[in-house]
Amino acid sequence: MSNVVPAEAHVELDVRVSVPEKAVRVDEELRGLTATVPGTEVSVTGGPSRPPFPATSSATLYARAAALADRLGLGPVDGVAVGGASDGNFTAAVGCPTLDGLGAVGGGAHAEDGYVDIAAMPERAALLAELINGLCAVD
Repeated sequence: MSNVVPAEAHVELDVRVSVPEKAVRVDEELRGLTATVPGTEVSVTGGPSRPPFPATSSATLYARAAALADRLGLGPVDGVAVGGASDGNFTAAVGCPTLDGLGAVGGGAHAEDGYVDIAAMPERAALLAELINGLCAVD
């Protein structure tokens, strides 16, 4: 690596928060940044683009999916909070029960080493079909 001072530089931030108030605070603090090196400036554009995904929005559906997975003999379904930024953030934020991550089983999401476990697709499809059928059934 050579010792070069660039004429211009930029950085992109992706900040995830657990409550909307934190998004406002982080945005305000970023906009309050000032340059400390003579001849430089800080310019902040953009801002919060997705609301947080509260864990409460998925609790009931998660319990239902876990019970179905057990009944289908698929083993335990791991529930994890990943701080993701999906379209599910919008439905969850308005109080609509939302589960995210029911798609393909794999790893390395959004990375060069990402992969899908093709052999697991029928099991995942069966779980999703049972979940949807149960939600659509008239009680």
